[in-house]
Amino acid sequence: MKTPICEMFGIEFPLVAFTHCRDVVVEVSKAGGMGVLGASRLSPAELETELAWIDDNIDGKPYGVDLLVPNNMLGKDETPSTEEVLAMVPAEYTDFTSRILERHQIDSTDIDHETRAKFAAFGDRLRPAGAQALLEVAFNHPIKMIVNALGVPPVYMLQMGKDNGVKVGALVGAREHAVRQVQAGVDVLIVAGTEGGGHCGSVTSMVLIPEVHEAIQPFGDVPILAAGGIATGRQLAAAMAMGAAGAWTASVWLTTAEAETSGPVKEKMLAAGSADTVRSKSRTGKFSRQLRSPWTDAWEAPGAPEPLPMPLQTIVSGPPLAKVDKLSEGGHEGAQQLATYWVGQGVGLMHDSMSVRAVVNEFREDFVNAYERLTGYLGD
Repeated sequence: MKTPICEMFGIEFPLVAFTHCRDVVVEVSKAGGMGVLGASRLSPAELETELAWIDDNIDGKPYGVDLLVPNNMLGKDETPSTEEVLAMVPAEYTDFTSRILERHQIDSTDIDHETRAKFAAFGDRLRPAGAQALLEVAFNHPIKMIVNALGVPPVYMLQMGKDNGVKVGALVGAREHAVRQVQAGVDVLIVAGTEGGGHCGSVTSMVLIPEVHEAIQPFGDVPILAAGGIATGRQLAAAMAMGAAGAWTASVWLTTAEAETSGPVKEKMLAAGSADTVRSKSRTGKFSRQLRSPWTDAWEAPGAPEPLPMPLQTIVSGPPLAKVDKLSEGGHEGAQQLATYWVGQGVGLMHDSMSVRAVVNEFREDFVNAYERLTGYLGD
């Protein structure tokens, strides 16, 4: 296909896949799209290991890296110690999560100070020094795109992109954010509707994509990747009709054979409908869409504590959810009930567990069918 995204990255089909799984990155890129590895969970050493593996297995195909460098975060420009960060988490919150686990016959006594300290490192990677360390690793590899998922990329990120010939992308969930991104100099806009999994705004893709496309024209016709609930080729065709040059997808890869998601979570997703997700701050402190479960219900119930700001809420939710994931894979019934994961409303269109390449091929066929159906309406 000939779209600005295909031409920019030298890919056959304008399908970009965000994932935390290196296997999915490789398979999407080999199938003609482009994989993007989410790096915010990784230390610099871990990112180096993942990218080295990708380089060895991707056959020279293009890929990217996605980071979280939020414009607004508690202590963003500070360098607190792990102990100082942990001291900011009131006991009320850890007690609350312990009660959720106990109601589902899960012992929480082993979730201690040391366990939470491991999750405090997540906040370090969101601050400028931590983000720069990850960027330095990423730019030592032949990446084609670097993406910031929360706000305007910092100046040093934009400059590193220009210096290394790497395109810089950014996620946006509102028209005014998109204009600021274009004015800052980003190369690609990922326009994410509220239907999407993970961090998201409140405007639907059907409204947001044409709204952003129209708003940015006076400042530059930056290519748009449509995001938010896109799980089929016909949705990609619809997004491109509204001004997008391709799609940024994430949830659709979570039920593939190669994905990092656990068996119980995959089963839940395959059985879920579009109404079985919830947009909540309970996981990270910023609104993100995830699979509904008794865990998410507890945080939305009357009397539940208000989620803490990023990154403190990750210290609250991370350790118990990690334990839930481990126990659910072992067959623990209560953990399987609680199990949740980030996923968008497109989950209602995800019915079968397939290989990554099969999903890409299905996208292609569905796109062509949608295109032919629409052109048929024009008549002779």
